[in-house]
Amino acid sequence: MDILLGSLLIQALNAIQYGLLLFLIASGLTLIFGVMGVINIAHGSFYMMGAYFAFTITGLTGNFFVAVILGAILSVIIGALLEWALFKHLYKRDHLEQVLLSYGLILIFEELRSIFVGDEVHSIDVPAWLNFSIPLGDIMSYPFYRLFMSGVCVLVAIGMYILINRTRIGSMIRAGATNSGMAEVLGVNISMVNRLVFSLGVGLAAFAGMINAPASAVAPGMGMEVLIVSFVVVVIGGIGSVWGALFAAMVIAFADTFGSVFFPSVAGMLTYIIMAMVLLWRPDGIFKR
Repeated sequence: MDILLGSLLIQALNAIQYGLLLFLIASGLTLIFGVMGVINIAHGSFYMMGAYFAFTITGLTGNFFVAVILGAILSVIIGALLEWALFKHLYKRDHLEQVLLSYGLILIFEELRSIFVGDEVHSIDVPAWLNFSIPLGDIMSYPFYRLFMSGVCVLVAIGMYILINRTRIGSMIRAGATNSGMAEVLGVNISMVNRLVFSLGVGLAAFAGMINAPASAVAPGMGMEVLIVSFVVVVIGGIGSVWGALFAAMVIAFADTFGSVFFPSVAGMLTYIIMAMVLLWRPDGIFKR
């Protein structure tokens, strides 16, 4: 009985950690689409970029947390440059053009990754002071770094809540998401809001890739693995709803984690079955903005 309870607890912790990580990625995706109206299928490439930043900078400095700080700054700068150079020209264009541009970015990021880092699978060591396990009963334990990841994700989520709901910048973001034309008439610089939102979305995806790098492999194609499930989270939660993304991410994470344990033959379909059921019930998502 103790073994069963311990196993369920470990799976629950895994689901929470996975859900919070999905939330970081999907919240940036839903912000970009909700405020800017841009479908960015290159979002998974930003997740991959963060993981490779963590791997490369850690190798150069020997310090994972320095790599996270520098990687986050670089990611936000790259996001601002991409918005200025490319995405700002697509706001009033057809969604097909947005998809084509962002697909082109996927190819560019993959080629740059291959040129500068290679096609091998890499790993990052967990920082020594976080590299231990928490006992769960007499015979089971859980890696502390995964708990640390969950705590960091929670802090970022709280920071996002404060930014969006308790600051002047947040009020401008909400105004731009509700009615950008009226907000601009009232003096809001929508072009700067769009740049900020896009940079924030890129930074969140890259940050998720960086903190997850020590807990998983840094490998080619890793961005595509999270892109599809991130879009599922956005669709279920409701486009433009950050808290919808949080709710949907946790639902998908628990379904995927426990489905793999109890229903392994259909676990790969559970995510999409849930999405189909939600779309039949609420086509605009559970938390329609």
